[in-house]
Amino acid sequence: MAPGAFDPKGKLETAIAESVVNFPRPAEVDKFTYGTAGFRTKGDWLDHVMFGMGLLAGLRSRKLKGQTIGVMITASHNKAEDNGVKLVDPMGEMLEQDWESWATTIVNGQNPEETVKAYGEVIQKYNIDQDKPANVIYARDTRPSGARLVKALEAGLKATNVTYKDFGILTTPQLHYLVRATNTQNDKNPYGEVSEAGYYKKIGAAFRTAMKNVKATSPVTVDCANGVGAPKLKEMIKYLPTEEECGLKINVVNDRVEQAEVLNKDCGADYVKTQQKVPQGFDGKAYDRWCSFDGDADRIVYYFNEEGPVFRLLDGDRIATLAASFLGDLVAKCDFSENLKLGVVQTAYANGASSKYVTERLQLQSEFTPTGVKHLHHAAARYDIGVYFEANGHGTVLFSNKALNTIWSKEPESPAQLENLEVLRAATELINQTVGDAISDFLLVEAILAHKEYTVQEWITTYTDKPNKLAKQVVKRRDEYKTVPGTAEQKLESPKGLQEQIDTEVAKYREGRCFVRASGTEDAVRIYGEALSSYDVDHMVQTVADLINMRSGSSG
Repeated sequence: MAPGAFDPKGKLETAIAESVVNFPRPAEVDKFTYGTAGFRTKGDWLDHVMFGMGLLAGLRSRKLKGQTIGVMITASHNKAEDNGVKLVDPMGEMLEQDWESWATTIVNGQNPEETVKAYGEVIQKYNIDQDKPANVIYARDTRPSGARLVKALEAGLKATNVTYKDFGILTTPQLHYLVRATNTQNDKNPYGEVSEAGYYKKIGAAFRTAMKNVKATSPVTVDCANGVGAPKLKEMIKYLPTEEECGLKINVVNDRVEQAEVLNKDCGADYVKTQQKVPQGFDGKAYDRWCSFDGDADRIVYYFNEEGPVFRLLDGDRIATLAASFLGDLVAKCDFSENLKLGVVQTAYANGASSKYVTERLQLQSEFTPTGVKHLHHAAARYDIGVYFEANGHGTVLFSNKALNTIWSKEPESPAQLENLEVLRAATELINQTVGDAISDFLLVEAILAHKEYTVQEWITTYTDKPNKLAKQVVKRRDEYKTVPGTAEQKLESPKGLQEQIDTEVAKYREGRCFVRASGTEDAVRIYGEALSSYDVDHMVQTVADLINMRSGSSG
């Protein structure tokens, strides 16, 4: 069949129609929508979606001349009964944005005919040759529904003659790693060995090099949210230098993966960040260093208790500034400052004090993007070395080809420069550049703390967070709240006049900042505010919430 041709009664189309009847669309859901996290809802409602993602993954691979596409089945920090799925593009990045709407289209067919029609529309839109090979790899987290959903995914792949491989239970970043490693195997510099062990070998060797001349001074405890990060971190530890060699003792807690009901329950990165308190099972003394992964191990936050106890959080902003400071120092010591541009990318939810620290203290470029990792990732890729993190702890560091060539081809001019160059080279291997990775980011932070000889007390004093608050206000129609393009979602375009009212209110507070954006998951808006005093923040955010409530109450 010619590229782009579509025959609704063709061989593949008939196979789709006959197979999809085994995975009917659930009546409980009005419409599935592919968002930043892919599809995510109750696991019982996702069989039809998984079948559709099998179809789309195959089409995406054929469009990209047989390059391998990844499928990750996870619901991250959601409760155990939920699940979800997202596609991973060839270099380990998130699905190209243009294809998100097709993901939404292909899973919302009400009957086999509509599913086949949607499949055909993608073929015609992208002029896809169905006779070309297609390759897909996939994995899942520890949720009970995952094993069943894999069968629905495989049915979609089988119906369209896609070559596929199941990598079993993995963290989300491990699947991203495997996709990139698979697609670069024939390159001059492959990303890594195509196996779970290859992931551990690459990161473990890099950490060993980074820690060659330093030692950690205290142990660290990792809360794994009772998710997939627990067994994978334990496996990673086997590849790391011993406590005797590098001084680092890693304690793993909340590792009950066999008990589905405790996944993310009162623990994990999202819980610690949003609740602003220690997780279930915390038994640390004052100033003990703790961190938490989320359920699929792509987010990490650090924290500790002061005497009292007073909870202190070291979130994604803190990790970003720590990494930027360390990498900036290495770039300078290796004499790359003139050649390599280093920048920090954050969202508007980043605390203003962290952004000020980046520009004024570190003397680095800083920029904001709209919320969502895909936006941060694209912006960070414009730098030679781009550090990006969301405040929730999801982030990584990207090194351009220019940066990698510069770093790896440099001839050291002194023993001291050689030592710094080895650490910088190790950092390029230690960091999982495909996506935020809790295990990789954890080891990066530990290496940096050892090099800087920082305790958590010293880390948190690098700058003082402005008092801030994130609130939610229910509205009748969230789609009425649209932001002005190019403002990183900090200014409202509609409803008309609301932004002017917010500006008038915010101007009353010293160093006040407040913005409103629609929730991506519910009929509500998020209100973020910060100012010089906690009282001002509370009053400002409540006043803005009242403005929205008055408008929502009088609408419709």
